[in-house]
Amino acid sequence: MIQIDDVIVHLDVLKEEFLCDLSSCKGACCIEGDAGAPVSAAEIEKIEALLPTIWEDLSEKAKQEIEKNGVAYIDEEGDLVTTIINGKDCAFTYYDESGNCFCAIEKAYREGKTDFYKPISCHLYPIRVGDYGVYKALNYHKWDICQCARKLGKEKKVRVYQFLKDPLIRLFGETWYTELEEVAEELKKQNIIK
Repeated sequence: MIQIDDVIVHLDVLKEEFLCDLSSCKGACCIEGDAGAPVSAAEIEKIEALLPTIWEDLSEKAKQEIEKNGVAYIDEEGDLVTTIINGKDCAFTYYDESGNCFCAIEKAYREGKTDFYKPISCHLYPIRVGDYGVYKALNYHKWDICQCARKLGKEKKVRVYQFLKDPLIRLFGETWYTELEEVAEELKKQNIIK
């Protein structure tokens, strides 16, 4: 592990390779699992304000669930997470004609309808952020459904931290990310990561 400011970074974030391959996985990370995506109270406010903009992109089941229970809930582990449908699908997903799953929040962002990209936990995946008060910890979450992303990352030689440059800058800033790159380069020189 390394530490930059108050952030501890697991070496897997620097050494593992990862590059999303949506054509293979079809966006499975948004529709698999047993809980929604972790969100903060501030993100819930943004999602609630955005609902009129994304409403027509949501499924009827998602609309019903949101009307009944809101945009988020507290899961079994006590975390605030996005509402899910049928015990797995994120309420904010929609599908294209090829069956690929996308985020309605991100779609609104890409169309210039909001300045909110999507919850940071989604933007940062496969990194999970642990908040321990005085410091945060970045861990690489290795999930079977992302085998195609690991394969593509290996082919293209893209590390997890490189793939997630934009969300890491969004969360910690450009100066922090530059320092992370410098540390990664130094670890490569020392053969700690290959």
